[in-house]
Amino acid sequence: MQQREAVSPDQDSGETMAAPMLRWCCPGRRFAFARVGCGSCHRRGPPTGSTSNGKRGQSSVAQQPHITAQKPRKGEREWAAVVGLEIHAQIASNSKLFSGSQVCFAAPPNSLVSFFDASLPGTLPVLNRRCVEAAVMTGLALDCHINRKSLFDRKHYFYADLPAGYQITQQRLPIAVNGSLAYSVCVGRKPSQVVTRTVRVKQIQLEQDSGKSLHDDLRSQTLIDLNRAGIGLLEVVLEPDMSCGEEAATAVRELQLILQALGTSQANMADYEIQRQINELENGGEILNETRSFDYKLGCTVPMRDKEGKQDYRFMPEPNLPPLLLYDSGSLPSGADPQQVINIDQLRERLPELPHVTRQRLVQQYGMLPEHSCVLLNEVGLLEFFQNVIKETRAEPKKVTSWVLNTFLGFLKQQNLAVSESPVTPSALAELLDLLDRKAISSSAAKQVFEELWRNEGKTPTQIVAEKKLELLQDPEALEQLCRSTLEAHPDVVMDLKRGNPRAINKLIGLVRKATLGRADPTAIKEVLERQLHPDGFGSPCQGPAKACAS
Repeated sequence: MQQREAVSPDQDSGETMAAPMLRWCCPGRRFAFARVGCGSCHRRGPPTGSTSNGKRGQSSVAQQPHITAQKPRKGEREWAAVVGLEIHAQIASNSKLFSGSQVCFAAPPNSLVSFFDASLPGTLPVLNRRCVEAAVMTGLALDCHINRKSLFDRKHYFYADLPAGYQITQQRLPIAVNGSLAYSVCVGRKPSQVVTRTVRVKQIQLEQDSGKSLHDDLRSQTLIDLNRAGIGLLEVVLEPDMSCGEEAATAVRELQLILQALGTSQANMADYEIQRQINELENGGEILNETRSFDYKLGCTVPMRDKEGKQDYRFMPEPNLPPLLLYDSGSLPSGADPQQVINIDQLRERLPELPHVTRQRLVQQYGMLPEHSCVLLNEVGLLEFFQNVIKETRAEPKKVTSWVLNTFLGFLKQQNLAVSESPVTPSALAELLDLLDRKAISSSAAKQVFEELWRNEGKTPTQIVAEKKLELLQDPEALEQLCRSTLEAHPDVVMDLKRGNPRAINKLIGLVRKATLGRADPTAIKEVLERQLHPDGFGSPCQGPAKACAS
């Protein structure tokens, strides 16, 4: 087994798309008619989903051939949507699965191709230790059974970007089987109405990626780039346990978070293909069995290969690779070279905190709502931003949560920016919240400061407050005089208040704040006004009954 350093490439990704399937079940038989939502039936066959492989700007979508079945009469059978997925995730490794060629995004075409990648005669595969560890860690995170012995197979098909004419995969005995993936879905209109569901993981297997075909329609030619050929992939097969596209998207997002937490894949995915298939069906078209490529410049998928015909992959054992043997602490051979064996128990100890555990910790540690913890994890980089703000501010965690999820994330959405592109740093937001926490500024002034920070003029919150004169009025005597002047200048509002209108106090507070240019705390203003209206302390103008106010 070859030892290679585990360094993540620039753009590893994993992607899958699957249309829901409608199936009719009766004792002993099952027929499936593929359909999206209430659209027209376009294929008949087993409930298999389409898959996509979005590795560094490329994706492939392949739906399996369908088995014809006699269509039951309308209203005679009950239908149930079924979604299953096959997900290909590019392994975050410095070199390819069976060769020492470097993995690097956007390298010049055919600049990262070894003799083995080009399938020159006499070259032999050398298994990448990092890729095996990534597969085992993913299996452990998904509660899979890790096979102590797994096998490699050749899967034959003939494409120009597959020089050997076959792909090395694990069809018969994969590295991990029989796992599960839990995910949460919303069952009501409120974000808090969520339930946890589980989809079974059939297997996880290692396999090679193919090269890339670039079709030039103007010149009627196809160019081949083998930089991607031989890069290690994790194929994760989910059983058809999901009932709609929303569930499938949520499950894939949860798997993406797990892979990113493990560091086994960068898992940068796009979900364009799902919407494309929906639009195609709703416009009366049909979904062809084909491999499609994701064009990251156009932001859409384009056809690559027709897969309408029945595929005969002629699987056979890979003769150049022995069985892959894994060990635990109890079965590890004495005197074995640690660099030449994989210890499952050691990898288990290296597992990081997984997403569902992180969400539970956030709820318990900061008292946030479960749906808020989900948002923090689902937005790339948002959890790290939140935690950095927490470290640098004295503000309450609930206040930090509110500002990060409402104000900060709202500005990001308006500008269509990622967290990494934000002009406001965690340190700047922490300083702003400190000013708010010690009542140096009001809430409205804090929002003004945040808007100035968003303009990215290189100023700190403290500098902005000083320049804009947004600090709260700290002179009690000055506030007393302003409140007294306001009461004298607006006797009609005072009389309205004394007649029992509790809203009148808000108008008085607004008039005082206007006089202070928003620099006075509304709570402090209210206390002064009530004291001046009722120097004897009797009654509360904003809360008491009308006759108490009139006394």
